[in-house]
Amino acid sequence: MYALKFDWNPITGIDIVGNFKLHFYSLMWVIAFILGWYIMKRIYTKEKVKLEYLDPMFIYVVLSTMLGARLGHVLFYQSELIKQDFFSIFLPFSFKDGIEFTGFQGLASHGAAIGIIIGMYLYRKKYNYKSLLWILDRLVIPVASGAVFVRIGNFINSEIIGKASGDFPLGVRFIQDYYNKYEAVRITGIKDVQAAYAAIANNTGLLEAVPYRHPAQLYESFCYIFVFLILWYFYSKTPKRDQTGFIFGLFLALLWTVRFFVEFVKEAQVDDRATWALNTGQWLSIPFVILGLYFMFKYKPKTPVR
Repeated sequence: MYALKFDWNPITGIDIVGNFKLHFYSLMWVIAFILGWYIMKRIYTKEKVKLEYLDPMFIYVVLSTMLGARLGHVLFYQSELIKQDFFSIFLPFSFKDGIEFTGFQGLASHGAAIGIIIGMYLYRKKYNYKSLLWILDRLVIPVASGAVFVRIGNFINSEIIGKASGDFPLGVRFIQDYYNKYEAVRITGIKDVQAAYAAIANNTGLLEAVPYRHPAQLYESFCYIFVFLILWYFYSKTPKRDQTGFIFGLFLALLWTVRFFVEFVKEAQVDDRATWALNTGQWLSIPFVILGLYFMFKYKPKTPVR
């Protein structure tokens, strides 16, 4: 069965001016944040919480997510950037081979999760209207919806790809992952990168070298839809909404369990499987799952929730 196998060679962004391009990956982040804001607005309206607290929360979430995700990626997966291209850690530019606008590439979800928790701790210290866990119990719902779009963005970017799929009926040839833009230009002799990729896509000989892979990003994105729906169900249809920390814990347990198992069909971002049976992403997911189970079944608030 080959009907579900296809080649993936997308236009990754829209040229604006010079080297500046509006990346669809960045657009997915924007959609995630805007959708998250509307979900939180609905929650706050439903629970009669002042909406004046929402905009400051949005700012804290955006900054803590991006900073945490970026630092997490550098620390967990690409620590060489600290010496090789330090300013690219914090800016959407690469300075290694001249100045090039890249967008915010290289973001780790584990770092984003830690960043959000720290960000909400700081937010709650300034806006002390509900407990930290009350906020996290509700915030994780839009975070789960946002994760769906972030993984779609990864698919568009042909990054965080899956392992070779072999005879599996679903497979994708990620042309832009196999041939980076410099190779595409060199092989085809075409200076325009997108035109070079188009030439490769039309060259049967060059395509034969590209293996079919699991679209791990789409597997993950699809599973996160159900994580979001489960969280929304427990929040809106069950009394678990009032059990402090439960929905936050459920989010941690579900999302990182998904991440743990998808990693089995995903290429490791760090070449560490020769040393460990599990990869870095899986080892980092285990503590989140354990923490989630703790908040679901063991945690008891010491003071009444306000």
